[in-house]
Amino acid sequence: MQNKSTVSWKCPSNIALVKYWGKYGRQLPSNPSISFTLNNAHTITKISYEYFDDPKKSIELDFRFEGKPNKSFSDKLSNFLNSIKEDYSFLKHLDLQIESENSFPHSSGIASSASSMAALAMCLLDIESQITGSNNIDITKASCLARLASGSACRSVYPQIAVWGETTDIEGSSNLHAIPFQKHIHPLFLSFHDDILIVSKNEKSVSSRAGHALMKNNPYSKARFEQAFLHLKQITAAMNIGDIDTFGHIVEKEALTLHALMMSSDPPYILIEPNTLKMINAIQCFRTEEKIPVYFTLDAGPNIHLLYPDDVSNQVSQLKDYLRGLCVDDTIINDQVGQGPVKISN
Repeated sequence: MQNKSTVSWKCPSNIALVKYWGKYGRQLPSNPSISFTLNNAHTITKISYEYFDDPKKSIELDFRFEGKPNKSFSDKLSNFLNSIKEDYSFLKHLDLQIESENSFPHSSGIASSASSMAALAMCLLDIESQITGSNNIDITKASCLARLASGSACRSVYPQIAVWGETTDIEGSSNLHAIPFQKHIHPLFLSFHDDILIVSKNEKSVSSRAGHALMKNNPYSKARFEQAFLHLKQITAAMNIGDIDTFGHIVEKEALTLHALMMSSDPPYILIEPNTLKMINAIQCFRTEEKIPVYFTLDAGPNIHLLYPDDVSNQVSQLKDYLRGLCVDDTIINDQVGQGPVKISN
């Protein structure tokens, strides 16, 4: 046994532009997706660990979220870690103390599982690199590990823009892990803002995990998966040449399709709220009247993501002043395309 050591990583959330909704097998996507990696919406995870020469029957885990014990999260993490210990055998030799905190409300539709599970994956592979002496983290392996914990987390280990899901239109794309995609993108999109308008801080009534499962019997699932492949082809082409109008059209269509799928599930459910719709109407009216390229998207929750390039940020500020009044406690998380995970020195 060695003395206790500590690793800590900050990992961002991401916002899907073409949505992943529906899965099969071991966390494999039914359709490909593309996302912006964010910056300010992040999770910081710290793991203190002890290494034992002899493997243990089960992984010992002490988990705290934002300074407090959380049995529900702890049980989920323990079950997950024990489910992957045969693939990641170094885990069998560890006792873990995990502390995690978010810069935004969890389980409210801002992909907290993406940032938290990406941070977990980076910490665990950092521990493995210390144990083996390699002092190197394989980012593709981190994406694979993050995917097993939460599908969308596999995109959060990369900077700026990532694609997840196999498609013949993108070389190197895979269902097993995401790939970085910023080299294929016009610089206009690398300057994008994503201001998250908090309509509700409450935990969602239906989890994303349950929502994915409901896609299996959704009568529109086949058409949706075909649409997603087409949308990915169209949006990557638009982002390559700087076609912001096509980009915005697809992004908004994807957001509304996602919530239409929820409403057509069995049982159906609704996550958007009255102020969500008010914001959507205000954004579309502002864009039409002012000729400013500002768009919205939604994750699996009621909160609006306001997307626009940096060069129109001053003009968009007047729209944000109005939208702030529709947010709970006037809360807006000002965010932008970010550079991915960062290791935090002890």
